[in-house]
Amino acid sequence: MADIADVARAAGVSTATVSRALSGRGAVAPATRERVLSAADALGYVVSASASSLATGRMRNVGIVTPFLTRWFFSEVIEGAQRVLTEHGYDVTLYNLAGVGDQRRIIFDEFLLRGRVDAVIAIEVALTPTEVAALHSVHKPIIGVGGEIPGVRTISIDEVSVARMATEHLIGLGHTAIGFLGGVEGDEVDFHVASTRRHSFEDTLKSANLSVNPAWVVKADFTIPGGYAEAAQIFAQPDRPTGIVAASDEMAIGAILAAKDAGLRVPEDMSIIGIDGHDLADFFNLTTVDQFVSKQGELAATILLDEIVPHRSAPTFAANDLPVELTVRGSTAAPR
Repeated sequence: MADIADVARAAGVSTATVSRALSGRGAVAPATRERVLSAADALGYVVSASASSLATGRMRNVGIVTPFLTRWFFSEVIEGAQRVLTEHGYDVTLYNLAGVGDQRRIIFDEFLLRGRVDAVIAIEVALTPTEVAALHSVHKPIIGVGGEIPGVRTISIDEVSVARMATEHLIGLGHTAIGFLGGVEGDEVDFHVASTRRHSFEDTLKSANLSVNPAWVVKADFTIPGGYAEAAQIFAQPDRPTGIVAASDEMAIGAILAAKDAGLRVPEDMSIIGIDGHDLADFFNLTTVDQFVSKQGELAATILLDEIVPHRSAPTFAANDLPVELTVRGSTAAPR
């Protein structure tokens, strides 16, 4: 098996240069770095993770803490972050905070503080001041996704704006009777996305001098079955709306299926819009406000790498300035 000396000889450089080129620590000319990488690849040389961590003090591992692993938003953020981190030679360790008892304390007090990770990405987790201070005390950079965390760089979308954009789309088409599929407030995790989007929906209707019908504002659980069940209740009412704003694409997809089973045509009888930019939105011809979830994970990882990898420059950003975009498809139209 080739060692660092073999790579140095093949590339015509010193072992110190090979170490700098492969670790990313220290200045190496681009042409030299490419020559070293080509030599290492040709020889099948793999940097020892344990040796590298001893030399650099880094594990080349980033911890991602999240309350859910299987829900679409969270898995998309994780996928985006992991894609960037893998490209830069970093492993990812996932920590699921959905457990009971002392699981959160164990994760923060033991796993994250004992040198197992170089940095932390928190997805929709409102870290406590104590948790933030503990990670900072051992020089673990942190970035949050989904909401503001005092003392931590965070990225998020403007939840008020996305719900307003979705609601204004239906109003602009001429709808005056509009319902809302929201989230279960007890299932909101930390940053109150469900209630924020619902309040924005209601405020947008009021600003347009339209009434909010409480019977058409229902709570679901951000899943397709949850959206189906709650939308079916709305559609079963003798006095029903002509349009539905769903706080997530999965609930909107559930509403589309419920409309079909209720004998309603989308969009002729019922216009439905979601929020997310879900992978299935195009398949269901769903109009949505795309929040580019995977790119949120990519941006979080890119910014984090700036703090743990020398000679990098992360993009500048401010909280709530991530892009969103209305994507109009065939699930919305003017009311009959």
